[in-house]
Amino acid sequence: MTFNLNKISVQPERVAVVTGANVGLGYETAKVLAEKEFTVILACRNLDKANKAISRIKKLNPQAKLQSLRLDLCSNKSVHEFATAFAHNYDRLDLLINNAGVMMPPYDTTEDGLESQMAANYFGHFLLTSLLLPSLEQTKGSRTVALSSLAHAWGDINFQDINSQKRYNARQVYGQSKLACLMFTYELARKLESKNYQTSSLAAHPGVTITEIGRNIPQLLVGLGHLISPFLFQKPDKGALPILRAALDPKAKNGEYYGPDGFRQYKGKPLKVSSDRNSRDERKAQKLWEMTEDLLGIAFFK
Repeated sequence: MTFNLNKISVQPERVAVVTGANVGLGYETAKVLAEKEFTVILACRNLDKANKAISRIKKLNPQAKLQSLRLDLCSNKSVHEFATAFAHNYDRLDLLINNAGVMMPPYDTTEDGLESQMAANYFGHFLLTSLLLPSLEQTKGSRTVALSSLAHAWGDINFQDINSQKRYNARQVYGQSKLACLMFTYELARKLESKNYQTSSLAAHPGVTITEIGRNIPQLLVGLGHLISPFLFQKPDKGALPILRAALDPKAKNGEYYGPDGFRQYKGKPLKVSSDRNSRDERKAQKLWEMTEDLLGIAFFK
């Protein structure tokens, strides 16, 4: 079934949070939501970059309703501060787009002792979603959308060394983080349904889209990517379409996953797609959920 953004009506009363919205897929997502008259909160680590993104959107759409709020997903303290600030300013949350992330950085740990790639891509969003769940649940028709990747199929969850204290392979950990995001989406969808929550949990991936997330990839590979990108890859505005379909399609359902419809899901029109068997392993998902709660020191459903 095709998806046409032009047929999605404006929704002026609705509120969306987009993490990492200053650039790339997050920026394109925020821009479209603003066009649909959402109030959009750009949740970014660097407020200067967030405010520059707001200025760019306002040049295209002077009536856009946009706000920047600082969010560092590698700091549990910052995530808590963001959630508190959001709840102080807004009494509803229709969309939580968990988009921000990093890709294959050098090994580092956060102030909370978590491996930084897992923290930015997965742990921080798990905590953020838990803290914002009351706002989501009180908003009829609300959704969370997690950003996964084709890289989710690169490997498995290393439960024995999830923070890479013994060994760090940047590529493997990136794949692990995106697998974790997808497993979290599916497990959250199951738990929401079992607890009779009305909010929905969905995921999306952008195919192969060259954005600033690839800044840690060797420049030779980036240059080669730009040469072949017109044939295999897509630009951020197209890569954002699966995210936007998961967020806005009235027929999208709890637990669904969206990506491009082309060759190997590299590019194309957004549609519902499948994922690898690890992502659908309910036993592993529950184990990951419990481990994540322990590492963060929280109970997701308070």
